[in-house]
Amino acid sequence: QVQLVESGGGLVQAGGSLTLSCAVSGGTFSRFAMGWFRQAPGKERKFVAGITWNAERIYYAASVEGRFIISRDNAKNTVYLQMNSLISEDTAVYYCASATSRGDIVVVAPRGYDYWGQGTEVTVSS
Repeated sequence: QVQLVESGGGLVQAGGSLTLSCAVSGGTFSRFAMGWFRQAPGKERKFVAGITWNAERIYYAASVEGRFIISRDNAKNTVYLQMNSLISEDTAVYYCASATSRGDIVVVAPRGYDYWGQGTEVTVSS
C-alpha cells in the first residue's frame, strides 16, 4: 500500500512563497510519476504540476507556470512544490498523487493517479 503525506501548507500573504512536501511510503517511489493537484472550495480538483520518475518531463498548469516549481528527491521518497508569487486564486487544498503504473509520462487527469494524500491547506491573503 502506497501512502502519501503532504505538509507545508499554511497562511501566507499575497506575493509570498511556500514549499509543500509530499512524503511517500510503500512501493517504489523512484518508479512513480508524481503530481500535485488543488481544490478550491466548491470547485473541481485541478492539476497543478507533474513530474516523471526521473524528472526528465515536467508539466505545469498554465495558471502556475513560471511561479511554481515541482521537484523530487528519490533518495528521500519526497516530491516538492515550491510556490512563489502567490495570489489569492492559489488558495486551495493541495494534494499530491502518485501514478504507480506509469512513471515516464505526466498525467493531467486525476483519474490517472492511483494514490492520494490527505491534502494540505494553503490560504493566500490579499
